[in-house]
Amino acid sequence: MARMEITAKTHNTMAKKGKLIFVNACVRGDESRTQRIATPIIEKLEKRYETTVVHLPSMKMDYLDPETFAQRGKGDIPSWALDISRKIAKADRIVIAAPFWDMSFPAALKIFFENVSLDGITFKNTATSCEGLCKCEKVLYITTRGMDIPDDDPRETALAHLKALSSLWGLGSVTMLSAWNMDYCSESEREEKIEKAIGKGLAIAEDF
Repeated sequence: MARMEITAKTHNTMAKKGKLIFVNACVRGDESRTQRIATPIIEKLEKRYETTVVHLPSMKMDYLDPETFAQRGKGDIPSWALDISRKIAKADRIVIAAPFWDMSFPAALKIFFENVSLDGITFKNTATSCEGLCKCEKVLYITTRGMDIPDDDPRETALAHLKALSSLWGLGSVTMLSAWNMDYCSESEREEKIEKAIGKGLAIAEDF
């Protein structure tokens, strides 16, 4: 069973441009450098989008072991996974915030994707291939790396995974916003990197 912390901010709905899903995989909460970057960007986007926040650290999710995989094949899918999967399929924009862990992102995010990637909702199986069913046109991925690994380093595998998932679900373009070498610099340099990333993110949000 998964205990969800999902919030929807729907005030002034008539003025909203569309629907946004924010998947927060920042395990360290307010201490997370990734979350610090994401917060002002989401606050800006909330002014234009009806926003649903999915907070993964507060969720207890099962990975697809043999038993749950068999249940899924029979159509026995947890209600929370169905609900979020449908929200993702209807979303106009998706923002994902996750730190760089073990050359990718935290396992909770992969388990989340496993649970909400559902045939007939986020994609459909055509018997010869898979076709995305989501309407989202843009995805923003926000991350920070403690190591000195820039975006184009082959050790950074998260973006490739998200692009592949985007292809499966039909999400559209994926943009990565990152800051790196966060563990091996002075505090002032670290703060400067965070502020620079926030500035870039707010600029991206203008046309997101």
